[in-house]
Parts: sequence; structure tokens; C-alpha cells
Amino acid sequence: MSEGRSEDDRSRREADAILKRVRQETEPQAGGHAEAWFTRARAHFSAADADQADRVEVIGSRIGRIAGLIAFFVLLVLFLLQFAA
Repeated sequence: MSEGRSEDDRSRREADAILKRVRQETEPQAGGHAEAWFTRARAHFSAADADQADRVEVIGSRIGRIAGLIAFFVLLVLFLLQFAA
């Protein structure tokens, strides 16, 4: 009885491993990279790397990073307007 159960468990583990491998091979590869990129960007702009105990540092980091992003887009628009003219 115990031998039949262990054989079923072995078969189940083998089937799970095969299904996991098939899932990994058929998943779109770009999806994982894009998800990781957005996760890193969210962590960057939410100041996840700052000391969470120091609220001033967290707020300052968020303000600085968002201001930098806004400045980048403003300069990009100005450049494109100059380039188009």
C-alpha cells in the first residue's frame, strides 16, 4: 500500500516538473522583462532604497525623482520643438 502511494507521489512530482518546464518554455519572454522593469521603476520612484524610518529622506527622494522625471519630459518636448522648427 505504501509503495503504491509513493509511486503516485513520484509520478505527481514528475508531472508537475514537466508542466512547470512547459510553462517556462511557452511564456512570452518579454513579459517577464517588462514586469521587472516596471517593478524596478516603481521601487525607484517610491524611494524604496531610502531609509524608511527617515520620513524626510523618503519624501525628499520622491520629490527629487519625480521632479527629475518632469524636467526630462519638459526638456524632451523643448528639444523636439526645436528639432521640428
